[in-house]
Amino acid sequence: MTVAEETPLPASPPAPVPAARSPRSAGPAASSPRSAGPVRWLLADSVWWGGRLRTGVALRIAADGVVKPVPAELAPGGDDTRRFAGTLLPGLVDAHVHSALVDLRTVRAGGIAEVWDLGGVPATVAELAARALEPGSELPRIRYAGPFLIAPGGYPSDRSWAPAGSWREIGTATDAEAAVAEASAAGAALIKVTAHAGGPQLELPVLTALVTAAHASDLAVVVHAEGPGTVAAALTAGADVLAHTPWTERLDDPLLRACTERMRWISTLDIHGWGEPGDQDREVAVDNLRRFVAFGGTVRYGTDLGNGPLPAGINVREIRLLQSAGLTPSAVLIAMTESDSSTVSWLPAGLDLAPDRFADVLATARVLGPDSRPQAE
Repeated sequence: MTVAEETPLPASPPAPVPAARSPRSAGPAASSPRSAGPVRWLLADSVWWGGRLRTGVALRIAADGVVKPVPAELAPGGDDTRRFAGTLLPGLVDAHVHSALVDLRTVRAGGIAEVWDLGGVPATVAELAARALEPGSELPRIRYAGPFLIAPGGYPSDRSWAPAGSWREIGTATDAEAAVAEASAAGAALIKVTAHAGGPQLELPVLTALVTAAHASDLAVVVHAEGPGTVAAALTAGADVLAHTPWTERLDDPLLRACTERMRWISTLDIHGWGEPGDQDREVAVDNLRRFVAFGGTVRYGTDLGNGPLPAGINVREIRLLQSAGLTPSAVLIAMTESDSSTVSWLPAGLDLAPDRFADVLATARVLGPDSRPQAE
């Protein structure tokens, strides 16, 4: 959270979810059911997969849920093959969501197949993640961090929207190791850390210990970096992801170049002004992101959903801001998808990669359910 003061997170009993993959990969692995069942096939007019739009391609969904594009002539037809007009693509992902502060059913109905939850009461989010894997669930798949890991008295423990249990104070390297071990045991797919210049901050050796412990458990570290010096501290500690595009200052080119080599940034551009013109923080963020991208940086689409009046689903404003920062439509899709997705989205009228039409067309996406049917069908 950075802008709006939100309602408290409710408490719920814990439930386990699958673990994550390496922190150096494109992102933490999606939680997905691994039950036996028939191989299924999806055929459409076109498929966007692997970074490009193709025809003559089918999607093969294995019994373990793994989706793979193959030549269309391999699809056998019959009851195990479903045909669609339009375009199929990997499930669209919002990489910055606070699940307990939004209606996740609305998020999925709005075209988002998967979310990364970046901070909340661990038991609450774990329970939601488990419900998302139940047969017939209308929730998006959820990958989640544990609590915000913070300096004693640090952000967001001083915010009204952060109830006890949604953050954990870290004072020493030993505290860091214990917190990461607990989050990993509870099914966390990544670790969320705060570096906020407006209050107490983790000392660099402690922040580094957190990153080291997380990487030893194959967990990526996402840092909320806000204020002078916080991006440099996250980079020096070895963090993998920034939860937001930096907006409090214009970063210099050497720091940006260093970030491109070791970090990914989650966009969250629309939290600044929520579409109102002339927001200075948004202008700084877009400028930083434009130069980060020009230097070869990797971006993930994320909205900080739950933080103020953001649309629950695909955010057209966020997409257009990404385009204004220099991302082509195909680059935006790469930022919104996983290379090894186990979910599938569908554009009934087909994908239009024309820059002026792309965002509106993408907003029509629907998530296919486990039975390969559109959610609303």
